[in-house]
Amino acid sequence: MALAMMASILSAQKPVITYDRMSHDFGKINEADGRVTTVFEFKNEGMEPLVLSNVKASCGCTTPKWTREPIEPGQKGEITVTYNPNGRPGRFTKTITVTSNATEPSTKLTIKGEVIPKPAKPANQYNVKIGELSLKSDFVNFGTVKMGEKAERELEYANLTDHELTVDINTLTKDTYLYGLPTLVTIKPGESGKFRIGLNTEAARIYGPLSTKAYIIIDSKQLIDDDHDLIIAADIVEDFSKMSTEELQLAPIAQLNKVLDMGVIPSGKAGKATIAVYNNGSNPLTIRRVYCNHENIILNAPKTAIKSGKKGEIKVEVRTIGKKGNIPASNYNYQIQVITNDPKQPKQIVALKFEIK
Repeated sequence: MALAMMASILSAQKPVITYDRMSHDFGKINEADGRVTTVFEFKNEGMEPLVLSNVKASCGCTTPKWTREPIEPGQKGEITVTYNPNGRPGRFTKTITVTSNATEPSTKLTIKGEVIPKPAKPANQYNVKIGELSLKSDFVNFGTVKMGEKAERELEYANLTDHELTVDINTLTKDTYLYGLPTLVTIKPGESGKFRIGLNTEAARIYGPLSTKAYIIIDSKQLIDDDHDLIIAADIVEDFSKMSTEELQLAPIAQLNKVLDMGVIPSGKAGKATIAVYNNGSNPLTIRRVYCNHENIILNAPKTAIKSGKKGEIKVEVRTIGKKGNIPASNYNYQIQVITNDPKQPKQIVALKFEIK
């Protein structure tokens, strides 16, 4: 009874986050008018300072900014949410996940509305500007591509200026898996066309998500910032379609726990754990890649194949000190992708949980 009362008292002392509203309806907005913004106001109704460790939108079209300083009891903060309707006609609903040290560590806000498309004029088809070059999109998505294949996608452009443009596309990382990038292409005023960009998966030598950037060079001027780059993405998967019935029967079978709870990690320290991977099949199990989209989560998979009936371990390290200092104390949830040569379940997801104190 005393322990329950103590837990209740401790819980009551934690920060409590409340909002002026949990959703916002923009109603009908014109694509031609550009970005729209709303502000969610929140208050700390608890007895300890409130810290928002992360505010993440469900897609890149929605950009959140928030009060990063600790919010004292009784004080207020703001979350500013901006939606970019450019190239996104029709109804939309987006969520914003707020992670904090409050009694409810994860809350969701929602924005919605309907984008009225721009008038169907030829010039408006090329509504992405990179320098003086106009593009239909600055995102080149190859989608799912099988390892060993080559794929090509088109990047549509137009010169809407009154003078010639000389265009190159380059990568800072010298990505040898991209080919066909245009070099010194002269585009006349009013001229439109298509660049073809190729992806060689064997040269990429990576399974799973692939994301890189390419940069536009116009008249020998390279524009290197977030407003002047092309995002190039793909998901490279193994091709099991040619396996015979016998090969499938002898194939490796990957078994692993789907949740890794690392508990409490002291701030300023590193937390370490392992994910056990069992091979319940006949042939050796190869872990192609382990992946988590967070720079402070370090993963190391076994370099040798796991034999039938044996176990391998994926080492997981969480570093609580980032490039800008210590990661704020809070509860965290991430996903680890484990990609293997198991033809039935080549990609398995492990939910990673931990708390920094």
